[in-house]
Amino acid sequence: MLPIEKNCIDQKSTSIVMTSLNGDVKLACLTFNVRLRKAEVATFLHACEGEAVIKLINEKIPYFNAPIYLENKTQIGKVEEIFGPINEVFFSVKMLEGIIATSYKSGDIIFIDPAKLLPLQRFLPQPQGQAGTPSGGGRGGRGRGGRGGGRGGRGFRGRGAAGGRGGSRFRGRSRS
Repeated sequence: MLPIEKNCIDQKSTSIVMTSLNGDVKLACLTFNVRLRKAEVATFLHACEGEAVIKLINEKIPYFNAPIYLENKTQIGKVEEIFGPINEVFFSVKMLEGIIATSYKSGDIIFIDPAKLLPLQRFLPQPQGQAGTPSGGGRGGRGRGGRGGGRGGRGFRGRGAAGGRGGSRFRGRSRS
């Protein structure tokens, strides 16, 4: 049997045990260098019902359930609710098990992964006729069928003929 390296197993490593057909056991140690990008997102205001109430200081809005970190990159919770007016946004953080919201003081800086932020324009009403919004409805528009025809049988097939998603399936005689 191969010796197991104890220094291989820590938070930044993953150990995989492999057994060959003849019964030999091998331990592979894979090390991952996970670099968490972080951006200042908010300041801690106060604790409420076991959750933290946070005031946004970033110009972008966090995703729901986005992980929230301290400066030392330890996760303290996830975004639970977003509330307040558009020019003064607050959100609540559901704390992870074992982390107490009252242990933080007002003004503490909270961090987030920048990939978990959305631009504020996403939540504002878009002007009419702006590029990017298709005119005439989406997915082929009404009555055109789009992608395989309409949803019902369009031809003469008697009462309640099944056209389904395949579109028109009229197989009768064409009129000349």
